Amino acid sequence: MDLRGASAEALDALTDELEQHLGSGETNARLADELFSVAGTLRAEGTLRRFATDGSIPAEAKQGLVGQVFGGKVGEGALGVLTSAVSRRWTATRDLADSLEHLSVVALVKATDADGARLADELFAWSRAVKDNPELRDALSDPARSNADKAGLVRGLLEGRALPSTVTLAVQALSGSFRTVSAALEDYQRTIARVHGEGVATVRVARELSEDETRRLADVLSTQYGRPVHLNLLVDPSVLGGIRVEIGDDVIDGTVVSRLDDARRQLAG
Repeated sequence: MDLRGASAEALDALTDELEQHLGSGETNARLADELFSVAGTLRAEGTLRRFATDGSIPAEAKQGLVGQVFGGKVGEGALGVLTSAVSRRWTATRDLADSLEHLSVVALVKATDADGARLADELFAWSRAVKDNPELRDALSDPARSNADKAGLVRGLLEGRALPSTVTLAVQALSGSFRTVSAALEDYQRTIARVHGEGVATVRVARELSEDETRRLADVLSTQYGRPVHLNLLVDPSVLGGIRVEIGDDVIDGTVVSRLDDARRQLAG
């Protein structure tokens, strides 16, 4: 999520405040669901969204209105985050709902706790499935299908095979702040990494790595970048051996294809 100015400052403050409302896994999962529901309502109700982000309206009036609209429908934690959010300045009206969605993802990651690595792996696998399967991608982006229909498709494919948090995020990606499902899933993966204080490396290899090879590669990258690094592994026969690592803007390419390309360029030069 790329927020600027007042909105970025507001989200930073709300992220800190969110910690006050976090508790058990069940509490955090409920908080995530409620914040996403609030974000959805703000997106759907333009008048409410504009009122809640209007800097010329006193904070007390905005807090009173959202208290009337959402009081009794969400818990104290979600209402506390929301009332704090509407008292802040926002660069664009949509930034309020987008930020609440981001906070819902953070809460859901916190709810997953010990299964954080599995959540990251499953969400990456789902994002690859969406990208690599044109029929699935088209079904999830088809404007003629309702969100409820798409959500049913996602649940049918993932429930019982993935963590509940993975299913929640896969469904959330259908109707949130992002232009495409793939963009939403990529942002959620970055959020998971930030919550865990990790970097994320996409690693392309010609064959599956053993557990020992995976661990050693993660250790090397973690040492190099000064923080834990989570590996997203892709088996890609086209690399013809070796390994290609993409982490942030850095690319470490030790594949046979890369070396052949280098040799061709040298010969051509």
